[in-house]
Amino acid sequence: MEEKKYETVLKIFILQFAAIAVILPFVWLLSTALKSPGEVFTPTLKLIPDTFMWSNFLEIMDRAPFWLYMLNTIIVCVGILLIQLLLVIPAAYAFARLDFPGKDVIFLLFVIQIMLPLESIIIPNYLITKKLGLLNTRTGLILPFVASGFGTFMLRQTFKQVPNALEDAALIDGAGHLRFIWHVLIPLSRPTIVTFSMISIATHWNDYFWPLIITDMDRVRTLTIGLGMFVQQESGSDWTLLMAATLFVCAPIIAFFLATQKTFIKSFLTSGIKG
Repeated sequence: MEEKKYETVLKIFILQFAAIAVILPFVWLLSTALKSPGEVFTPTLKLIPDTFMWSNFLEIMDRAPFWLYMLNTIIVCVGILLIQLLLVIPAAYAFARLDFPGKDVIFLLFVIQIMLPLESIIIPNYLITKKLGLLNTRTGLILPFVASGFGTFMLRQTFKQVPNALEDAALIDGAGHLRFIWHVLIPLSRPTIVTFSMISIATHWNDYFWPLIITDMDRVRTLTIGLGMFVQQESGSDWTLLMAATLFVCAPIIAFFLATQKTFIKSFLTSGIKG
């Protein structure tokens, strides 16, 4: 009994230490973003500034169009996610619940797509985007990512765990494929869908490589590119503004995770529906 107690205390200590190690950089980021330039480098660590410089956030807006970058990023991330869901949900349903010729081979191709890094297909993607005249457009930022092998795989595994009795009952009630997906599969797969949505949004919110390749105008740049350009412009001369800009980029995705973390955790704690 005593041994288990010590093990529990040790686990709690390790988790608390890990939590502090993860949170501390964000605390320093917030602290620096709210300081005046003279308070950044001091002989002793000072996390709470003497005066909270909220004006730092107004100043970064004057120096770069971060609200426009934010709008572009939201449009791109939400656009990618909505089209992905429209495509991967029917595809996952077909692979999980239907039988058709070549099903296993086609699904294998979906799985192979997961293994391909973006860098390996960046040249074909760029040439296709250029040929379609979509450089420096939000459509060009969205198009290469609308099909997700990862999302199809995740939802297929979830749909396969739905008991056949539910499908039989839906068919008896006269439900077709679309009604069965909308009224049965989607509600039961909500944790998986939310988890995939979080992964998709976080991935494309932080994407730097593809927007860097196809955009060279502020009107279509995303937050990551805008932040990179801002860092080059400042050249590290004002850490308060750099941290304020970084916080502006990070805060929405952190808030999104905090708002959906219960569903995110639930999707990993549950292993499907048991019938």
